[in-house]
Amino acid sequence: MEKLQTKHEEWAILTKYLPAGWKEKAGELGALTRRRKIDNPETLLRVLLIHIAEGISFRTTSVYAKEANLCEINDTSLLHRLRVSKEWFHWIVLGLLEKCKAIPAPDKFSGKYNVRLVDSTLVDEPGVTGSLWRLHYSFNLNRFNCDSLELTSQKEGENLIRYSVSKNDLIIADRNFCKRKGIVHVVENQGYIIVRYHSNSLPLYKRNGHRLDLPQLLCSLSAPEVGDWDVWIRHPENGSLIKGRILALRKSQEAMELAQKKIQREAHKKGRKTKDNTLEYAQYIIIFTTLNRRRFSGKELLEQYRNRWQIELIFKRLKSIVGIGHLPKCSPDSSIAWLYGKLILALLTELLYREAEFFSPWGYPISDGK
Repeated sequence: MEKLQTKHEEWAILTKYLPAGWKEKAGELGALTRRRKIDNPETLLRVLLIHIAEGISFRTTSVYAKEANLCEINDTSLLHRLRVSKEWFHWIVLGLLEKCKAIPAPDKFSGKYNVRLVDSTLVDEPGVTGSLWRLHYSFNLNRFNCDSLELTSQKEGENLIRYSVSKNDLIIADRNFCKRKGIVHVVENQGYIIVRYHSNSLPLYKRNGHRLDLPQLLCSLSAPEVGDWDVWIRHPENGSLIKGRILALRKSQEAMELAQKKIQREAHKKGRKTKDNTLEYAQYIIIFTTLNRRRFSGKELLEQYRNRWQIELIFKRLKSIVGIGHLPKCSPDSSIAWLYGKLILALLTELLYREAEFFSPWGYPISDGK
């Protein structure tokens, strides 16, 4: 009985982090239109998160809910509840994101730019007919938390145009985001970008509008020299030239050979012929940026790009600790609801950690008595 009471107290603390109005939204968004078996939003959320967090079956969850005196509901009804909770869970995720944004940035990351790491990861259903979903994610390096996420089908590709950009945002992204439309989207919203260069997606030009021969510039580079050249890209709609910089650093011999072998192996697997330029570019780390040379040297920006690996570590944590990497196959609605439930858990964990680390030694918000 004492253990059960402790769990009730822990749940009460956890709900302090949920966005205001979350209970009312359960009815508005269709998660609690029927009040048989589960008659309140708090019980509904708690039971569904038990299922999602523990990775247990609906039947086991039903048994646990009965033993914990939460509710009596069978597994089929519980599956239906999860399906209709998709929009409610999505609303809670967006509310938790706003709470994460409100956390002050640690001093060591303060500065003129709002540094954001963007990337996406695939989440799959088990089985040969399982669907693939893509989680688009933005991590704020200043505040060290998630500031944007979106869940789409796997067919929705990676592009910067799906992220909102504000003045002085500094977007750091991998080569899959090296596309003209996305870069122009960042520039037109007064942001800046550091992105791994992709030769097939981003044609480069000289000031006079003629094509730039980048391989020729790269040939003149020797390690550990950092190449730093002014380049221009064309606006995809009006054709105007937008100024940027190309930064390049020759890889070590070992890293170079590994990169070239990987490219050849993938090309062989897909039955394609490897282009000469592709193997040549693999000898270098090449970055495109719109940041001014007078403010940042090429070396400083290459060091800044290394921070992109933070988001890879975040995806590993989401998949290994929160368990977001492999979802149970039921239906599209239940799969998306399950994923949003996992994101709720991840964001609540982040808020709990930040509260304990930076604000209160007791580790949770004090109740206002309501």
